[in-house]
Amino acid sequence: MARAAEALVGTRFRLHGRDPGWGLDCIGLAAAALEGAGIETHPPTGYALRNADTRDAVALAQRSGLVAAQGAELPGDIVLVRAGPAQVHLLVISSTSGFIHAHAGLRRVVACPGAPAWPVLHRWRAIGKV
Repeated sequence: MARAAEALVGTRFRLHGRDPGWGLDCIGLAAAALEGAGIETHPPTGYALRNADTRDAVALAQRSGLVAAQGAELPGDIVLVRAGPAQVHLLVISSTSGFIHAHAGLRRVVACPGAPAWPVLHRWRAIGKV
């Protein structure tokens, strides 16, 4: 999953984007990384860019068979963070001590070094698919 997410760096940002050729948002990025690892997904739609509700991300994790991750972060973990008072955001832990996320401000999927600066709400893992 980490490698699948890393391959998407540079992809255009698009709200509700589910196709790397058209654009991805954070849920689309997570779904594309899961699908790149051979995991079927059914990502939600119809949410706003500013959204404090965690239910869509939790539902994506549950429908994709992810489990709550324990211990240290591993490449391919999917992390739900609170990026602002009215915004939750999904990202994927990379294989190079950082994370991949769909950056709305930069309008593309980017790789960032280090740990996410935002508070972590949930972290999931696909067993055997990192």
